[in-house]
Amino acid sequence: MTRIVSLLPAATEIAAALGLMDEVVGVSHECDFPPEASERPRVTHCPVHNAGLTSGEVDEWVQRALREKGTIYTIDEPLLRELRPDVILTQKLCDVCAVGYGTVTRLAETLPGPPRVVNLEPSSLLNIFDDIRRVAEVCCVPERADKLVAKLLDRVEVVRRRASRTANRPCCFLMEWVDPPFCSGHWGPELVEIAGGRDPLGRKHQPSAQIEWKQVLDARPEIIMLALCGYDVDLARRDYQLLQRFPGFDSLPAARHGEVYAVDASAYFARPGPRIVDSLEILAGILHTEEFPEFAPRRVDDTRVVRLNRKGCSSSSIPNVDNSRGVTVAAPCEDAE
Repeated sequence: MTRIVSLLPAATEIAAALGLMDEVVGVSHECDFPPEASERPRVTHCPVHNAGLTSGEVDEWVQRALREKGTIYTIDEPLLRELRPDVILTQKLCDVCAVGYGTVTRLAETLPGPPRVVNLEPSSLLNIFDDIRRVAEVCCVPERADKLVAKLLDRVEVVRRRASRTANRPCCFLMEWVDPPFCSGHWGPELVEIAGGRDPLGRKHQPSAQIEWKQVLDARPEIIMLALCGYDVDLARRDYQLLQRFPGFDSLPAARHGEVYAVDASAYFARPGPRIVDSLEILAGILHTEEFPEFAPRRVDDTRVVRLNRKGCSSSSIPNVDNSRGVTVAAPCEDAE
């Protein structure tokens, strides 16, 4: 048995999809899927996690912590030693996403073995699939990765093929943070492209970046997806209230036509594991509802994606407002602030 410590939610999901969950002996504070992950000891901590801060406060805290300490996480060294891992799954893609790679490697060198540190650093969809293969190789189950990746690629190609039949490629803005505004990067713009849209603000295969709000106004997106890093639908809905107060927001085509969506980026878009293909299917359902009715946002209680109305409430399943894309929208909630 290979004793695995995963410092990334995506790595935990990869291990689980490869049938290795019984070998995962420790996880990060953010690992929440599959449900068994919550039963494992947590070897990292972040003071801002679930602290109830606004997006602006989170950004300010993160920038200050990185400036003063170089990291926003702490690692439970005594617990890690007690777990005696053979493999540690981590990353050096983003200092805000997990414990710093240098910190992990230095600590690993002092552990018995020492354990092998596996860096997962994807910047594209194919890189994510390569990471699945990398974990499988290290854990001596490469054939499982071949089967898993083949199934995921089949789903990607189904979306790509069907989306290519649509003449319209709507202008989108896949928004990674609200205050301050960040565009998407890495695999995000690629997903939009495969799903049949175009994101002129996205940075394909590059890190996401802070942008000026004027750039959004100039781009005039027809559809806005709030895929806020680390946020679920409810938190994204909260930040939509803030977004609506940005100057000129009401002038955007997406705002005028009610084409603003909140997605669970914590579980999907910002998590480069097997469910990244679910993210692609969610996008396809948003961008081309008639072509992908099985993926279209329909229910008010959907935890993956909801369409937001002008007050920030979820769209209802009861038709109220007609629009050109054939998706139902609820009237504004009277009690919304």
